[in-house]
Amino acid sequence: MKSYVAKPAEIERKWYVVDAEGQTLGRLTSQVAAVLRGKNKPTFTPFIDTGDYVIVINADKIKVTGRKLDQKIYYRHSDYVGGLKETTLKEMMAKKPEEVIRHAIKGMLPKGPLGRQMARKLFVYAGPEHKHEAQKPEVLELRY
Repeated sequence: MKSYVAKPAEIERKWYVVDAEGQTLGRLTSQVAAVLRGKNKPTFTPFIDTGDYVIVINADKIKVTGRKLDQKIYYRHSDYVGGLKETTLKEMMAKKPEEVIRHAIKGMLPKGPLGRQMARKLFVYAGPEHKHEAQKPEVLELRY
């Protein structure tokens, strides 16, 4: 018996929409990352992008537990000496709530060109509207 290897021409991609309102950040993003990667399909192949497109709406209404709003810190560097910048989760949620979800999901995807290709299939919006109605996305039910 031979192992099945998905071919890029055979992959059928679906569009899913996920409502993040009231969801916990880590639980939501881990399941969205699995769908982006294609782990929910029987044709999953680790070295080929078999995942689907995911639209996340209401990113500004996500929940976190504990004291993460004040204690979780995002770092970035300007490549200049002393250019390390810090931002707390509370500040990120106020300014760019989409980036919180995008950053969490991207960290769960493979590193390198394959992961960047998978991350391009993610669309995150702070409000309830999105511009992908023409693709007829299905509602993705999260299990937990």
